Amino acid sequence: MQIKPTDLTRAAEVLNELRAEVGKAVVGQQGAVDQILVALLASGHVLIEGVPGLGKTLLARTLSKALSLSYARVQFTPDLMPSDITGHSVLEARGEPGAPVGALRVHRGPVFTNLLLADEINRAPAKTQSSLLEVMQEYQVTIEGQTLPLAKPFMVLATQNPIDTEGTYPLPEAQLDRFLFKIDVGYPSQEEETAIVRRTTEQQTGDQFPLDHIVPRLDERGVLTLQRMASFIRVDEKVSDYAVRLVRATRTWPGLSAGSGPRGAIALVRAARATAMLQARDFVTPDDVKQHALPALRHRVMLAPDAQLEGRALGELLAALLDSVPAPRL
Repeated sequence: MQIKPTDLTRAAEVLNELRAEVGKAVVGQQGAVDQILVALLASGHVLIEGVPGLGKTLLARTLSKALSLSYARVQFTPDLMPSDITGHSVLEARGEPGAPVGALRVHRGPVFTNLLLADEINRAPAKTQSSLLEVMQEYQVTIEGQTLPLAKPFMVLATQNPIDTEGTYPLPEAQLDRFLFKIDVGYPSQEEETAIVRRTTEQQTGDQFPLDHIVPRLDERGVLTLQRMASFIRVDEKVSDYAVRLVRATRTWPGLSAGSGPRGAIALVRAARATAMLQARDFVTPDDVKQHALPALRHRVMLAPDAQLEGRALGELLAALLDSVPAPRL
């Protein structure tokens, strides 16, 4: 597929319009918004971590409305069952016209949507968390031996609170590896927090941001077209090799007890393609790879016990690793 420069320019314009539309409701958090747009173009899923009240749910709702996509939210709790997410089958005492009596009918769960918000995903036990593995990797659900494909585009935005760990179940490594990015959402600046308070309190009876003014900028077909375009952005062999060298360095880096697997390098290249497209380029640079190394790798590596005792931060170790791996010259 040959991408025309005019198509790239128009795609970048549409994505900038989408970014601006999300910014109408989401104050600040521009880095998180950009990373979610990159994940959307790369057909990836996102894990968002931050304390309550920072707009994680608002970001997902606003994105779904600006994209004119179907949206579903699941509040993960300790008693949540896998069938509450994927769906279940029931035995019909009286079958539908033409169907035999006692036939099984499949009731589809909330996962059959375009944007799925898995709120506080670490509140549910591992059995329920693992019900998303097939969904996130293969875009399908198996119920009573029947495989049902999901509509595309499909994206999981999962949230978790890093402070309140009582009654939580940490996500297993296999689950974390399915996320393209892990985004850390921090506190807003004083100016941004003032703007949030004003928007929430002026002529509002509750504390919810009104989303009536959000205008859809992309539909389902448009998102799929952009995702396909992103997959054809040129990646030089030296850039691919750079992504692989970054990932392999995590496996022997001091302070890390476990490094990233091959999915880390795949995530870097996919994210780099989407970043180039956002900037109306038909080629990837090493900076595109390096730019998203932290969100793409931070959930794929583990701190060593001695580094934890020394109070070392994971971001600090990864930043030093990035500086140590030389980038290629194109």
